[in-house]
Amino acid sequence: MHALRRWWHDTAGGLPATFWYLWAGLLINRAGAFAMLFLSLYLTDVRGASEGLAGTVVGAYGAGGAAGVLLGGVLADRWGRRATLLAAHLATVGLMVALAFTRPLLLIAVLSALIGVVHSMPSPAFVAAIVDVVPAERRSRAFNLQFWAFNLGMAVASLLAGVLAEASFTALFLVDAGATLTAAAVIAWKVPETLRLARPAAGPPPATAAPKSVRTRRPGLHTALTDRTFLVFVGLTFVLAVLTMQTSTIMPLAMRADGLGPSAYGLVVALGGALIVVGQLFVPRLIDRHRKDVVLAASTALLALGFGALAIADELAIYLGAAVVWTVGSMLAAPPNAQINADLAPPQLRARYQSVFYLTFPAAAFVAPTLGGVSLQHLGDRHWLIVGGLGLLAALGHLLAGPPRERHVAALRRAVDPEPTSTADRVPTG
Repeated sequence: MHALRRWWHDTAGGLPATFWYLWAGLLINRAGAFAMLFLSLYLTDVRGASEGLAGTVVGAYGAGGAAGVLLGGVLADRWGRRATLLAAHLATVGLMVALAFTRPLLLIAVLSALIGVVHSMPSPAFVAAIVDVVPAERRSRAFNLQFWAFNLGMAVASLLAGVLAEASFTALFLVDAGATLTAAAVIAWKVPETLRLARPAAGPPPATAAPKSVRTRRPGLHTALTDRTFLVFVGLTFVLAVLTMQTSTIMPLAMRADGLGPSAYGLVVALGGALIVVGQLFVPRLIDRHRKDVVLAASTALLALGFGALAIADELAIYLGAAVVWTVGSMLAAPPNAQINADLAPPQLRARYQSVFYLTFPAAAFVAPTLGGVSLQHLGDRHWLIVGGLGLLAALGHLLAGPPRERHVAALRRAVDPEPTSTADRVPTG
């Protein structure tokens, strides 16, 4: 019993009540965000769209997502985290209901692009709010729980979507809207505005006290886009995202070439999801005593080895074994990745920094299939050796970038008082 209490404390202890309401909102949001998973099938089977047109509409949703990430970051720093979350959730509800009853394909395309915007807006605000209320020494476990909730919600969404899509696509969109409205209600009821906790207690420090990469007369989105230390980290995260995207973009093609069908691919993906849901809660005890750059280097190396092993994969057992390796890498990477991102952001620009960070994922979603498809076609199994080599270089990059990055963070903390621990600790804990 003592060991169980100790594990729970290390995994979820000492986190503010506001965090848990944000966590619940995120879980409800992701568990209900299933309608767009079946958008292409809805367009072709119900609305009679061609595969090419369906792909264009889905692409519009993705383009809207890239714009929404940046918009959400700017608004969360200007309006506030709570206001941005509520605006995005309520807009999603209205657009999703409209999509359920819209027939013209042109209007469906416009609505899909707008839904892409409002679906992505909450991400920077969610993370910025978590950073606002969780003390620095507890953020690793907070981000670990966030990653777990996201994946658990996606797993639930995938199961619910299949059932609802067979019954009624209209019901699919309406239930999605209902889940989003429920998440908005939780936020409106229990989540206060946290932006004030991010404001320095005293006036802003002189510009000369800050690191060169974060000096600016009028801090804004361009501050993040010209912060070289931050951009190096974003670049390394982009490589990690490209590796991760191999699972959903290139690996299915490789498995088909090896004579393995969709059910085999589904089994590999399901194994990864199950490992995260079951094992992610044990990650904090494994990594909290280690430097973040070392953990990221090790996790990226595991991703590299897992995908590199596909160069010799020709049967399901090897794919499953490789999936275990790269999934463990993803699990280890999630908390320090989010924590470093939070550490690098000046408090008044937290959401903007988050928005630039989150752009790596749509960018990787474009690059991974575009270049990966050509690479697999012309290089065959050697494609996986290139992917593995790229991952190992990124692991080395984390080791080299870690010490100067920590010095940069220390300088930023000296220049700006991001959030006194006493302020964060005054938030009620659950």
